[in-house]
Amino acid sequence: MGTEYRERLKDAQRIVVKVGTSLLTHDNGKMNFSRMDRLAMVLSELMNEDREVVLVSSGAIGVGMGKFSLRKRPAGMGMKQALAAIGQCELMNIYSRLFATYNQTVAQILLTRHDLDDDMKKTNVMNTFKSLFDLGVIPIVNENDTVSVDEIKSMLMFGDNDTLSAVVSKLIGADLLIILSDIDGLFDSNPRENKECHLISIVEKIDDNLKKCAGGSGTRRGTGGMVTKIGAAEIATAVGTDVVIANGADPAIIMNIINGEEVGTLFVGKRKQ
Repeated sequence: MGTEYRERLKDAQRIVVKVGTSLLTHDNGKMNFSRMDRLAMVLSELMNEDREVVLVSSGAIGVGMGKFSLRKRPAGMGMKQALAAIGQCELMNIYSRLFATYNQTVAQILLTRHDLDDDMKKTNVMNTFKSLFDLGVIPIVNENDTVSVDEIKSMLMFGDNDTLSAVVSKLIGADLLIILSDIDGLFDSNPRENKECHLISIVEKIDDNLKKCAGGSGTRRGTGGMVTKIGAAEIATAVGTDVVIANGADPAIIMNIINGEEVGTLFVGKRKQ
């Protein structure tokens, strides 16, 4: 049955890919250009296959920190917002240039929870996504950390855009959500504490026992941990979106996932069970 679920990923037409801050930056906080370029190439290739792609990208504050060689997130809200403003500009500038190398146009969409709680705003956001798809453009989504204090305060709860990627997947009716991080997937116990642990390949039901397998928080440059990723999977699978959590050290793993290979952890969307 697991093979059948993996095979179905080949037919995914509308795909959301989420990347965390830890993938976009080096340990010193500086941007990882080679990995970002690889990501741009792979997503552009998916577009060339006539698929629709959305990139949910963290990293605005992290990139802002890198500009000033800061190794630790500042405590002050005003400074976080300033770094987000600087970092978001830098992030989109780099994405735009990298994707242009592969003849692909991108667009920026900054969201807050209020945009999706209000029915009229939600409809407008959906229409924007549809129009961008019609134009063959890749929307790059992030939380609007620059202007929304609530969003920055809630980052620990949202898990560095993990939940946002699930909400976006639900909003646009995505077939597949791929969450890339610096972990290989969900293990049956903490791999840092138990070397005998095993990677869970297929998850058909998210229950309390499964949630106990998750633990730990994010890195010093990001905030998302496995708990938030399982929460995101719970949101997305409930509306029929398949979710794969995998290691994005090499973004080419996206193609492995699309080709039905057994990488990462696949959470099966309810419609396919």
